[in-house]
Amino acid sequence: MPKLNIGGEVEEVITSEEFTLDRARKVLKDETVAVIGYGVQGRGQALNMRDNGIRCIVGEGDYNWQKAIDEGFVIGETLFPPLEAAKRGTIVQYLMSDAGQKEMWPDLKPHLTKGKALYFSHGFSVVYKEQTGVIPPADIDVILVAPKGAGRTVRDNFLAGSGINSSYAVFQDATGRALERTLAVGIAIGSGYLFPTTFEKEVYSDLTGERGVLMGCLAGVLEAQYNVLRKHGHSPSEAFNETVEELTQSLMPLVAQNGMDWMYANCSTTAQRGALDWKNRFRDAVAPVFDELYERVASGKETAIVLEVNSAPDYRERLQKELDTMKNSEMWLAGAVVRSLRPERRKK
Repeated sequence: MPKLNIGGEVEEVITSEEFTLDRARKVLKDETVAVIGYGVQGRGQALNMRDNGIRCIVGEGDYNWQKAIDEGFVIGETLFPPLEAAKRGTIVQYLMSDAGQKEMWPDLKPHLTKGKALYFSHGFSVVYKEQTGVIPPADIDVILVAPKGAGRTVRDNFLAGSGINSSYAVFQDATGRALERTLAVGIAIGSGYLFPTTFEKEVYSDLTGERGVLMGCLAGVLEAQYNVLRKHGHSPSEAFNETVEELTQSLMPLVAQNGMDWMYANCSTTAQRGALDWKNRFRDAVAPVFDELYERVASGKETAIVLEVNSAPDYRERLQKELDTMKNSEMWLAGAVVRSLRPERRKK
């Protein structure tokens, strides 16, 4: 098992070379993996497992039923209503939205019979059980594999021949096989390597990351810089290029390739000096916001909001209005135009 020594802290990881796909297939040869929820994450994991030769069925309602059919799942053979799929599965992947998991739980629980495994890709429902009511039976395995990316990325990376990093955890081992099942499914869904966590650490880091650097903070910081440039007379195209396009098309690929220091070393000396001088000021300015964010995640305040808002009957309509507001803002309208002018799109 490879060990990562980072600043004196040793972490053990599982690679796809160590726990091979052939080994995963052997572990899962007598299992039926039931994917409950054919949303973004469920779709990616289900398609990857099917392509990897794992016996996989889908449990879906009306919302994505036709999409599952269009992508090759067959009614009555590999596509069922959610509870029927859960009844048939030996490993039940509970990949509905967090609010959806809370709502379905009383009906799903009776189908989690002795020896089965209940699989999550997010620790939300189990960690915040006081809010969700999700308390698994004692005679089943409760496991987690959490890809570090959206379900779309899980699928796209798989099709491109590369894996995605995933964390894994065992919350409850009733069969003595929980860890083996976890790693096998983790490899089967397309993980390049897996690193250990706990349900609690996974959900705390995930909720902080989504609200922070990965999405909430990123969108807010981009808007702030764009608005400052526009306020001082810069055109929409110039403001967008200096705020978003250069970040996503030039600098972030360099960071992904070799790290932030390498990206700094491959920029102009003027950019280097300015970035080094301002980095700590931005870090110190946002540190209190991140402290507050983590406290709200750990205390359950953020999850309470998620469950209340996402359980509303008009949730999808309200969400679409918020997304449309973002889409139709000047910055992202400018972005649509700029993206259309990229050379690879002009050639099509």
